Amino acid sequence: MIPSNKEHTLRKIVPVAAVAATGLAAAAAAVAQITTGVPAPNAASGTPANVLAAGFTSSIVAKGTDALENPVGIFQTYGYLSDNADPLQRTRTEPDQNTYLVADNVGGPTPGYDYGRHFLIQGHENGGNKAYLTRINLDVTDPDHRVTLLSAPGGANPTNQTGLSSVDGSTYDPFNGKLLFSSESGNTGRIVSTPLKWATNDIPAVQTLDGSMGRGGYEGVNLDPQGNVYIAEDTGGSGVTDNGTPTAVKQPNSFIYRFKPLAGSRGELQHGKLQALQVSVDGQPIKFHDRATDPAGARDDALGDAIKTLHSGASLQAKWVTVHDTEVDGTASFDANAAAKKALATPLKRPENGKFVPGTDFASYVFNETGDTDLTSGQYPGAAERGAYGAYLRLDMPTAGADEGTVKTIVLGDKDHTAFDNITFLDKDTFLTTEDRGDTLHNQLNALDSVWSYDLGSSYANANGEAKRLVALGRDTESANDQHTNNEPTGVFVSDGSATQAGLLGAGDPAKQSGVRIFMTQQHGQNDTFEITAPDEAAGDKGPTGDPGPQGPAGDQGQSGDHGAAGDKGANGDPGQPGPVGQPGPVGAQGPIGPQGPKGLSGTITIHVVFDDLIAGSASVKGKVNGPGALTASLKTTGKGKKVALASGKGSVKSTGAVTLKLKRSTSKAARKYKGKKVTATLAVTFRPQHGGKASTFTRKVTVKP
Repeated sequence: MIPSNKEHTLRKIVPVAAVAATGLAAAAAAVAQITTGVPAPNAASGTPANVLAAGFTSSIVAKGTDALENPVGIFQTYGYLSDNADPLQRTRTEPDQNTYLVADNVGGPTPGYDYGRHFLIQGHENGGNKAYLTRINLDVTDPDHRVTLLSAPGGANPTNQTGLSSVDGSTYDPFNGKLLFSSESGNTGRIVSTPLKWATNDIPAVQTLDGSMGRGGYEGVNLDPQGNVYIAEDTGGSGVTDNGTPTAVKQPNSFIYRFKPLAGSRGELQHGKLQALQVSVDGQPIKFHDRATDPAGARDDALGDAIKTLHSGASLQAKWVTVHDTEVDGTASFDANAAAKKALATPLKRPENGKFVPGTDFASYVFNETGDTDLTSGQYPGAAERGAYGAYLRLDMPTAGADEGTVKTIVLGDKDHTAFDNITFLDKDTFLTTEDRGDTLHNQLNALDSVWSYDLGSSYANANGEAKRLVALGRDTESANDQHTNNEPTGVFVSDGSATQAGLLGAGDPAKQSGVRIFMTQQHGQNDTFEITAPDEAAGDKGPTGDPGPQGPAGDQGQSGDHGAAGDKGANGDPGQPGPVGQPGPVGAQGPIGPQGPKGLSGTITIHVVFDDLIAGSASVKGKVNGPGALTASLKTTGKGKKVALASGKGSVKSTGAVTLKLKRSTSKAARKYKGKKVTATLAVTFRPQHGGKASTFTRKVTVKP
């Protein structure tokens, strides 16, 4: 009756008399679905505020002006270099992709200081060998210790250079305990690593991996359970000439890579094979053509039949081809982009990021193409259907780390959904993606960037139409002062922060995990980083650690019931005295129990809606409540102005704990008309406490197929 493997996790507040400030912190899982998206982007003018989808809120976890705990030279604050006396002329450091981790005893520059357990880590995208790495200590409120510098200046200019440029992506390798960062500075970009935990109070050294992973315009970086490192390259190509006419349509010039450590050597990243993805059409690989020697081939790379087929939604054969092997080619630094072209890997239109689909055991990997970020390119005949506005592609392998698989485009960008950049999974069926249109597209379309939510279950034809806008990004005053750089949303990240091998990002479904948090940075301006709170988390203020707050104090006791009628006085008994002066009359009937005051518990009901076997036509609602009572659920749709019940169920909770409601399909004539059809219905779940008290009901839109 209801599509299997689909889950919504919802939370509603139970009224409480008095709850401590942290008593309503999100205790269990689950990020909410976006039911109503922001209808339109902000216009590219003025300083509009960010607009979030209904129910979602945001709060700043770090400002660009926040001081670094351990400043050196010009590296003084989170979002700016201290390289100019005029604040408006300071170089912005552009904190980029975020990685959220929960870990113990990570250490830092201050001896004996407790940095907490919850951290948000990022690389900075500024260039000139002046980029750096930072860690936001989320549990720390002291501004002197809130943001820690993770990369030490050094080299020829030890106070003003770090040797890093355009650091973009980040992730954590649980097999060696190190953070990995990517640099997208063309063929001088690279992957570097540094320990998560500090052995001393000195900043750990940053290690380069040029001899195993090569140099390239690297951005997105992820790992699978075998220790393989997946890398997305963002290296733009040149405009092609079509029948003698120069165009703004760019030749694909980037690749998707995978580094495979030597067998049995997970976490040892200095030795192994660097591979690149090759996609074939009719048995022929889609490959790069050098415009200097084959201008017609270069034109077809951007406007030919093969790239059109690649973006058509068709499932195409793919495999990983080796571009460098340290055991054969040595460990000297090499140009990965050139090696990929030589190995006949498939060039793409600036893939910036990718993530593994939760629940697929790392066999499915979704990655994007940003496209050409130019309306002139998108409007050129045939260019849009070949990825000019960007795209999302899905690689499916039979098992994690397999050498072959299939690739298909699942989202083809258009002018309203374009320039895809960061990706993160909200749940196993839904991913979020930021846009990076750049000011050319901002001005051409009078639209600032957005953050979109896409459903993996949407068809190729309907993906954009069914997408929902989570954030319509605004423009802060700092960005408005620089007319050539509007704000960009980046670093959108959803995770429970696990730093274990079993909790590798992509292993679990965020909709079923505890402690899941959402983060995003607004760069190219004030460089503030935000935490986004979903509707089901908005019940109360989170404690500084994000863990459940302490139990709230007990609620006020309910009023006593009325006393029963007094018995007859005993003979000569003194009025009102409790002593037995004469036999007391029979006790009167007890008055009704007064309504029970709300209990000082966590103040939440957490309800997981689990869709069972579709063939059996059944579904269940699993509820966990803080006290005894009853749960009822109904599933209704509206047809021709009338509500039609599709299913219902009820159950009871004897004490604090869980209950499962089996929803029984309605057999009414009205309900049977929807059999086999996909419809939008309203699921309503009501909890009614035992001994009276106010019932609590919430509703959620769901898609069902009776």
